[in-house]
Amino acid sequence: MDLHFFNTLTHRIEAFVPSSKTVGFYCCGPTVYDFAHIGNFRTFVFADLLRRLLEFKGFKVNHVMNITDVDDKIIQRVNTSTPPTTLSDYTKKYEEAFFEDFRQLNCLEPVRTPHATEYIQQMYDLIAKLLDNGIAYQTPDGSIFFSIQRYMALGGKYGQLVNINFDETKSTERIKNDEYEKESAADFALWKARTENDGNIFWESPWGEGRPGWHLECSAMSSDLLGKTFDIHVGGEDLAFPHHEDEIAQSEGASLCKDGNTAPVPFVKYWIHFSHLLSEGKKMSKSLGNFYTLRDLFSKGFTGREIRYLLLSAHYRESLNFTIDGLNAARSALARLDECLGKLKEIANNINPTENNSQFIQQFDEALSNNINLSQAWSVVFDWVRDLNRLIAENKLSPQDAANELSAWERVNHVLGIKEKSTVSTENIPTEIADLLAARQNARKAKNFAEADLLRDTLKQKGWLIEDTPKGPRLKKI
Repeated sequence: MDLHFFNTLTHRIEAFVPSSKTVGFYCCGPTVYDFAHIGNFRTFVFADLLRRLLEFKGFKVNHVMNITDVDDKIIQRVNTSTPPTTLSDYTKKYEEAFFEDFRQLNCLEPVRTPHATEYIQQMYDLIAKLLDNGIAYQTPDGSIFFSIQRYMALGGKYGQLVNINFDETKSTERIKNDEYEKESAADFALWKARTENDGNIFWESPWGEGRPGWHLECSAMSSDLLGKTFDIHVGGEDLAFPHHEDEIAQSEGASLCKDGNTAPVPFVKYWIHFSHLLSEGKKMSKSLGNFYTLRDLFSKGFTGREIRYLLLSAHYRESLNFTIDGLNAARSALARLDECLGKLKEIANNINPTENNSQFIQQFDEALSNNINLSQAWSVVFDWVRDLNRLIAENKLSPQDAANELSAWERVNHVLGIKEKSTVSTENIPTEIADLLAARQNARKAKNFAEADLLRDTLKQKGWLIEDTPKGPRLKKI
């Protein structure tokens, strides 16, 4: 079934019709000046889900995610770092931390992860085109700016993603605009001339010492790796303006001629933006105590699979309220799923599947094809769990049936990306827990089921779940 989603460019839900079976897919990546927080990771987990969904539907995905390793924040951190450090050493630390977290959330590695500092020449080339066609101009200090007025005069459209009030852009633009003699408050920097605050972080350009503007970086990297026009660009909704709007302007502006007789070459066919994440009902703030990095949540005992589940629990165009209670609910939901999968594996006993549950897969596909309706998709999954538990309880599921259901789950989980629950070896079970398990077994043998149930509850309170299987009790860490 065809995939439909909301295209910010056209402001409506559309069927996805790519240029070929290989989808050009760009995601604005991390700015590596600090540890990424859960708000950042909502974008990356949803981008991963979309890539997996495209692969599920038979597409090959050329997934590019950039690494912003130079911008104002990074320069400030490097120049005030104690002990002194270099740009590359500083950003390397946080890039490695980001990918550690990325893998904990079971996100697929992008095909390419270009660094902004590796694409300076491509940025020079893009600026030169914009200067040549008269859309860019140089200020007395050596900075290069993009002229929105000139761009629109040549046939470009500014405000494709959002409605622009040019009287308000001065306060909303993410540029340094206090010392530059711009033609218009709405114009944005392509190249920033070196200042005293930049220290030793600068490049020698045809226009003097300086560094690239933030918006320019993504245009240069995406067009170099995916072409002048590609299929999908994703990012958080906070990037729609000015960042993505400026990406469109400078990318499409480069294809215009100064005589105004050419139409701009479209930059991206489909723009998908993910909504904000709230934490404990409010915007994340360290002062409010609701600011979480993944490391903060790991230290509280939560796992990457639980965090991923919660991040994928709401529609991508709806705000998600991320709470500790929500993580506990995610843990309980995954425990239900794990218990069912464990029973299926026990029954299947390593038998190879002959087919899979096509109805389950079809219902799941229909849910996500309808504007990536995750709530409906999870309902399909847990209805499947409920029905299987009933069949298992009634002893109506054969080993072959169980193997086929596991095969169906593998197809579905290629999209969801939920890591398999790690098993606990007997060597890693604390003595207290092992003693409680033994006491429960003795109570069951003595047919003291009330005592056995009490011990089961005690183990659960201590973070351990018992699964009774034909081969005896199995203990799992919750």
